[in-house]
Amino acid sequence: MNFSDTLLAKLASACDVVAFTGAGISAESGVPTFRGNDGIWTKFKPEELANLNAFMRNPELVWEWYSARKKVIAEVQPNAGHYALAEMERIFSSFAVITQNIDNLHRRAGSKNVFELHGNIERNYCMRCGRQFTDEQVLNGTAVPTCPCGGVIRPDVVWFGELLPEDEWRGAEKACQRADVLLSIGTSGVVYPAAGLPLEAKRSGAFIVEINPEPTPLTEYADEFLQGKAGEILPRILDHLKTKSQRNSHSQV
Repeated sequence: MNFSDTLLAKLASACDVVAFTGAGISAESGVPTFRGNDGIWTKFKPEELANLNAFMRNPELVWEWYSARKKVIAEVQPNAGHYALAEMERIFSSFAVITQNIDNLHRRAGSKNVFELHGNIERNYCMRCGRQFTDEQVLNGTAVPTCPCGGVIRPDVVWFGELLPEDEWRGAEKACQRADVLLSIGTSGVVYPAAGLPLEAKRSGAFIVEINPEPTPLTEYADEFLQGKAGEILPRILDHLKTKSQRNSHSQV
């Protein structure tokens, strides 16, 4: 794949860059997606598992399912796309990852400035007092864990019908509003309000690049559409950035 001169020029001159990621980048690591032929929702109905009422009605079932998901995610590793984004953070003056994923793979790859819109499956909290717990503290079989205060512990993820974490959302919005370039990576573009962030960045003047195996509702609004896997395309973009950075360093000597 050859990148356009416009794309390379935009990246070369960019100070603020945002990577907006969805399930596609994690699927390349082996994390099951929610949609698609191999999606989790082909086996379970979301209304039975991923909402507060379901948890209160049948906490054992929901906790058992999340325990199984936690174990699956703990066994997978970040892929080349995750690592490329982590390295880009060291190249640009300002770089942020906004993710809809809950798998913590961006942080495990080394990204520091990450806004987790839908939470993090490796965290848990007490529904009564808010105390945080690690998986090591709560994964003790299929029993629903409880806090010393007596409250029930739940995964720190956003369930259907719940609001996004306010601090994460505000941080993501601000990052999009000041972005020179936004990379939309592996996201279906249909889960709102998160799906509106690339369009907000575009309205603020950002150059929008979509990286996806297939077109999405965002494609018609993107300035560039790079069709393919994030794990293949992002390392190539990184190579161009490194080459440009090295040339600049040599010219200043």
